[in-house]
Amino acid sequence: MGVQINTIELGVGNIHVIQDKGAIVVDAGDTDKKKEFIEGMERLSLNPKDIKLVVITHGHFDHIGTAADIRELTGAKIAMHDKEKKCLEKGLMPQPPGLNLWGTMIAGLIKVAMVPFRKIKPTSVDIVLDDSEVSLSKYGIQGSVIHTPGHSAGSVSVLLETGEAFVGDLAMNAFPLRMNPGLPVFGDNIETIKSSWSLLLEKGATTVYPGHGNPFPVSVIEKALAVN
Repeated sequence: MGVQINTIELGVGNIHVIQDKGAIVVDAGDTDKKKEFIEGMERLSLNPKDIKLVVITHGHFDHIGTAADIRELTGAKIAMHDKEKKCLEKGLMPQPPGLNLWGTMIAGLIKVAMVPFRKIKPTSVDIVLDDSEVSLSKYGIQGSVIHTPGHSAGSVSVLLETGEAFVGDLAMNAFPLRMNPGLPVFGDNIETIKSSWSLLLEKGATTVYPGHGNPFPVSVIEKALAVN
């Protein structure tokens, strides 16, 4: 059958369902999107109990928002970096600074217009990641979880052996964040973001699956790194 990848929109954030010999989910979307998750599973004709792992790329509300409900529906383990897990376990909602003027404006808008109306339902993290690469083979997926900081200190990406990279907010491809695909407009450190991308490129990334927007070829990132 080979690897199958499907994207489900949960509010302002995407989650990605990866199926091969097993099934995992990358990220947990916006808050209070249990209904949308169930509908997404039905469209895929996938039993939620088939999901054995949820890898959360980082601790911002639009990536952890429905994690507790997804855990309840699937029984899956949740994996998250040690530097990010308190966001889910304590229901925290940190906001990254802008990396340019547009990013600063958007970050300010999110803080005022979105964050006050969200509430994270806390839940525990089962697999605490560190800076080491972790294989996903025990979950039936040929790929690994890689620490890719820059957008946030504990950001991680899932990289399949076939080249698909699920990067959270290490890249963006959705208005109003960006008009076209490219590097994030907010985060902790642009140079660290570039270093993380260099690592993913070195490891064979070919297609980018961002947390916001449609997938795009990694050549877009290569050009952005060359310019910046």
